[in-house]
Amino acid sequence: MLPRFFVRQAAQPRNVRLTFEEHGFYRTLKRRIRQQLGRVDTSTAARSRQIVDALLAATFLTAFLAVSLDSLSVALVCAGCVCATIIAAHNFLHQRDNWRMLAFNIAFLSYREWRVSHVISHHLYPNSVLDMEISGFEPFLCYLPLADLKNSFQRYGSWFYGPFIYGSIFLSEYLKRVMDSLSHGKNRFHLDDLVPFLLPVFMYATNPGHAATVLRLWTFIVLMASFFFGLVGLTAGHHHPKALHSGDMFPDGMDFGLYQMATIVERKGVEGSLLKVLTTFGDHHLHHLFPTLDHAILPQLNCVFLETCREFHVGKLSSTWFSQYLAQNLQLARIRPKVYPKPNDGPRKSTAKIVRMKKVTAALSKM
Repeated sequence: MLPRFFVRQAAQPRNVRLTFEEHGFYRTLKRRIRQQLGRVDTSTAARSRQIVDALLAATFLTAFLAVSLDSLSVALVCAGCVCATIIAAHNFLHQRDNWRMLAFNIAFLSYREWRVSHVISHHLYPNSVLDMEISGFEPFLCYLPLADLKNSFQRYGSWFYGPFIYGSIFLSEYLKRVMDSLSHGKNRFHLDDLVPFLLPVFMYATNPGHAATVLRLWTFIVLMASFFFGLVGLTAGHHHPKALHSGDMFPDGMDFGLYQMATIVERKGVEGSLLKVLTTFGDHHLHHLFPTLDHAILPQLNCVFLETCREFHVGKLSSTWFSQYLAQNLQLARIRPKVYPKPNDGPRKSTAKIVRMKKVTAALSKM
């Protein structure tokens, strides 16, 4: 497929130091996964679709009940459903166009924007200066360990004002598109940007005559869903002192797959439950390496993945929910770079056991 998009030969070397050696970790794993895909049960992907459909139904049901009962408590439950729906819909924006990816837009986010900032930028260059999910939160949340990037207030004040940033994510994304459209004179909106207004229209249509209540509760739902989204998303696996970030020192020629592994600290407690995985950005290592595969399929690839990890002496880092929240704040405060030694260039003949969840692998443990 790549030859179809060829423009010209590069005029100079790329400024990304990652490699794709034929017998390196990533290319080796990719070959094995390609072979394994011919044997997986793809029908399991239907479960992902059913979960998103159920979350959408729960969102509209709780929204109706929130207005009917004029209840902030029910609206809070609805906000949780909205957040879960958006995170689960993230599974579908990585895939070819489908209607479920539109669920991602239910509270002012845009799947179109995320296909650039997340699918292209974040998945190719996680935790780097090229990662738009890093730069997008600056100067308020500065995750890179660079002393000239953040002062003491940014390092420690963000622990306290961070939750307010979480709550503003959804609305700020919409306002950003409004401001870009006005300042550049080019329409940034599409028909699917009307999706966020389906929920309040439904709330009013099922409870006519309660416009003020609908507006108040809908605003509350959007703000709280945004807060939950930030709380879950920003502690999902990347912003941890043990994770590699730009500013840390790592060798030239690091394998692309090993770099991906080094930038992730998996969240514990969601393994084995597709609902938990879909709604918490779970199975983060495999998802980053093969993002277009449905989350329901990833567990069937785990044996091949772990076997390849054993050969290259690399393992998965992981942490509990609460410790990840604390670690995110420690990463915001971190300004001292860490040194990562050169990982293995190829598989070793020995069969050392893979490092378990709490331990750092031999390739990544010297910090």
